[in-house]
Amino acid sequence: MGFIIDIIEAVYQFLWGDLVTLPLPGGGSIGLPLLVIFLLPTGLYFTLRTRFLPVRLFPEMTRVTLEKRGRTGHDALSGLQSLIVSTATRVGMGNLVGVVAAISAGGAGAIFWMWITALMGSATAFIEGTLAQLHKEKDPLYGGYRGGPAYYIHNYIAGKRGFQRRSLIATGFAVSGLICWCGISQVIGNSVSSAFKNAFHIPPIYTTVVLVIISAIIVLRKNATVKVLDILVPIMAGCYFLFTVLIIVKNIGQIPAVFSRIFSEAFGLRQAAAGGFGAVMMNGVKRGLFSNEAGSGSAPCAAASAETDHPVKIGLMQAFGVFIDTIVICSCTAMLMLLAPTGVTNGLEGMDLLQSAMRYHFGEFGVIFIAATLWLFSFSTFIGILFYARSNVAYLFGDNWASQTAYKVLALIMLFVGGLAAYTFVWDLGDVGIGLMTLFNLAIIFLLSKQALSALEDYEHSRKTGRSPKA
Repeated sequence: MGFIIDIIEAVYQFLWGDLVTLPLPGGGSIGLPLLVIFLLPTGLYFTLRTRFLPVRLFPEMTRVTLEKRGRTGHDALSGLQSLIVSTATRVGMGNLVGVVAAISAGGAGAIFWMWITALMGSATAFIEGTLAQLHKEKDPLYGGYRGGPAYYIHNYIAGKRGFQRRSLIATGFAVSGLICWCGISQVIGNSVSSAFKNAFHIPPIYTTVVLVIISAIIVLRKNATVKVLDILVPIMAGCYFLFTVLIIVKNIGQIPAVFSRIFSEAFGLRQAAAGGFGAVMMNGVKRGLFSNEAGSGSAPCAAASAETDHPVKIGLMQAFGVFIDTIVICSCTAMLMLLAPTGVTNGLEGMDLLQSAMRYHFGEFGVIFIAATLWLFSFSTFIGILFYARSNVAYLFGDNWASQTAYKVLALIMLFVGGLAAYTFVWDLGDVGIGLMTLFNLAIIFLLSKQALSALEDYEHSRKTGRSPKA
């Protein structure tokens, strides 16, 4: 067992540790993990290839997200429903704890780099979301459609080599995804039980049992997941946004100073040494990349399930999902923190810091609100990742209920275990899983990107000529 843990930790360090260290003027340095080295150039490349799609087509993103839709086929998801599922997993603990950690380590300037990273990540999300639509297939078990990176990777390899066996890279992605989501399940269980213990002094066993029972009732039913998320995600995101707006209005006079602080610290202007700039930028970049999941291949599993009249519409919705996650929700957490006096949060970190900021804004109700918000964000993430797992389980084990149910039960067990104890190596295993997913996915979307770019060209030409875009 110790040997396996050593391997997991070694791979974790290779993926997430500082692989390259660049010196900065004045004696500082900036560390670049392998995944940042891959994800940032990918986002920049697709931003340029799509001609700055996140900015140029932002009005179109909102239009296709809000447009009235006809009825979908039996059990098929609408584009908006697929966006809700992917938003459920993007908007999770990282929007709370992760943003707090980024600001604690890198200062307010980290928020600026989160925003920049989100703009580039939107272009990557567009490419992988559109590819998922182009390579989706019918789902004989759940109805509707399924797909994602395992499927477009398989189709690419099969097209090149002329065989239909499972490809090694597609299998690697599917296995990495299932490992990642089991690890996340444990993290979710631990975070929820800890938050409720801190806020309400409820023993973890009680919180965990209730969480597992509610989750089991939903995920073990055939198509309850999307119905629950359709209700839960808009309510939880809307409430969090509304409370942030109230705090902003209450402290409207401080807003110019907050934005001034974000922009000045973003470039290290208030840092004592040049190394401060590296800490600010990398904390913002890492949080932006890993919160919105663009490039990891998770969200395309939801994007493929949608029925639409043009695949680009789903790609645009997935790009809009990155905006919702990072520009809106992560910024909400930042405002909650930065609008509280520094004396309130000095010496604190993690959930303690965020709960103290909310206690300043709303009294004890603020602490309760953050605990409930974390529960909702985490719960929706768990439900969402098991939706993602469907297509990967099917790719590996075929179309049968036994394998689908077995994975759900395994995830529920991990949720239960995580609620009672934190096992660091399992958390590292989850991070290894998402890291490998990202590498497998990025390698192929570069090669397949011409398909998505051609679809975008067709869509834009259709809009310009007044012809209704068709797939």
